[in-house]
Amino acid sequence: MRPLIAALLLALGLAVANPALAQEAAEPKVNMVIVYGNDKCPESTADEIVVCPRMDEGERYRIPPSLRTSSAPTNVAWSQRVRSIETVGRSGTMSCSPTGAGGWTGCTGKLLADARGEKSEDPGIRAGQLVAEERAKRLVNLDADAASDQSRVEEIEKQMEDKRKAEEAAAEKGAPPPK
Repeated sequence: MRPLIAALLLALGLAVANPALAQEAAEPKVNMVIVYGNDKCPESTADEIVVCPRMDEGERYRIPPSLRTSSAPTNVAWSQRVRSIETVGRSGTMSCSPTGAGGWTGCTGKLLADARGEKSEDPGIRAGQLVAEERAKRLVNLDADAASDQSRVEEIEKQMEDKRKAEEAAAEKGAPPPK
C-alpha cells in the first residue's frame, strides 16, 4: 500500500512540475542550411529549428556571395572610380560638400541612397525573416500540444485513482489486490 501511495505522489509531483520546466526551457537551436535548386530541406526537430534559404542551382559551386565582395581598392569597378573622380571637384547645391552655398542639401539624399544600397546587398535580412516565420509556426501548435499533454496526464491520474480505489476495496474484503 505504501509503495502505491509513494508512486501516486511521485506521479502527481511530476505532473505539476512539468509545466514549470517547460516555461524555463531555452529557445530552440536554429540551424541554417542553404539548399540549392530542388534539394530537400532537412526536417526540424523538437529542439532545433531548421531554416533553409533556397538558392539557384547555378550558385551551388560558386564562392558564397558574402565572400565575393571586398572593400579593397583593387576590387572597385571602373565605373565607380570614374563616378568618384567626377564628384571630387563638385561644390554647391546637391553636392553634399562643406564648400559652396547649399552644399549640405545633397547629404540626406546621399545617405538614403547609400542605406538602400547596403540593405539590398545584405544577405542576413532574409534569413532573419525565415527564422521568425518558423518560430511563428511553432507557436501556433504550442497551445494544442499543451492541451493534449494535459488531457493525457489527467487520463493517467484517473487510471491511477481507479486502481487505488480497487485495491482499497479488495483490501477491505480481504481479497488479494487486482493486477
